[in-house]
Amino acid sequence: MKTGVSVGANKWVFVKQFDTASKCIAHLRENRYTIAVTSSHFKSKNNVNLYEQSFTQKRLAVWFGNESRGISKEAAEEADICIQIPMGGIVESLNLGTSTGIILSYISYQRLRFIFDNKKARFKPKSIAKSKMKSWEEFIKPNR
Repeated sequence: MKTGVSVGANKWVFVKQFDTASKCIAHLRENRYTIAVTSSHFKSKNNVNLYEQSFTQKRLAVWFGNESRGISKEAAEEADICIQIPMGGIVESLNLGTSTGIILSYISYQRLRFIFDNKKARFKPKSIAKSKMKSWEEFIKPNR
């Protein structure tokens, strides 16, 4: 199956394809995921500022819409939260690559920090994994 995931990322990213948004939503609900969509245009009671929300849920699925149509109405209505990047000026949105990078970078940082601050790491790193863990610790707390 062709997933479109880069060669290095396929080791770290779980990809499951669905025929419809409804089937995906049902799968995520059944497996107790928090569903987050991203949109600068969708306005609802569950809009959250990226930098004011906690993303440390055990299971989190983040949906990104395409640049021309955005996120589907069905996905937006079914989502638990709608993440928005705060922006000033007249620009209302960023391109997909930029917004994806900003959002996933911030969420990853927050989740790693939560793991280290709460000693939630469930493995004992060995050899190269130990050096990766050390670099993550330095990323999380650079002034130690």
